[in-house]
Amino acid sequence: QVQLVESGGGLVQPGGSLRLSCAPSGIIFSIYDMGWYRQAPGKQRELVATITSGGLTNYGDSVKGRFTISRDNAKNMGYLQMNSLKPEDTAVYYCRLSRSSWLDYWGQGTQVTVSS
Repeated sequence: QVQLVESGGGLVQPGGSLRLSCAPSGIIFSIYDMGWYRQAPGKQRELVATITSGGLTNYGDSVKGRFTISRDNAKNMGYLQMNSLKPEDTAVYYCRLSRSSWLDYWGQGTQVTVSS
């Protein structure tokens, strides 16, 4: 059974940093593309960042230069380093692993709140 567990969310002041982790199980992590998405209250889920199985990255315009996506295939872990956080970054953050339309998995999400 495939399971993705996100961790590292929490409450942080504007300008602060957090690192989110994605721990998959029951899956060969290295062959999947990984993405981080977020959903704020009343808004649609949006792409934050993606990294292919080969390590190519892509970022949403709102996080470019502030967030960094990475993966450690040896440890079966994915990460999202978030710096210079803003109140508008407040959302539930989800990890996604995908390889095809039928091999597509989501975690349960972790809450990130940016507030003073």
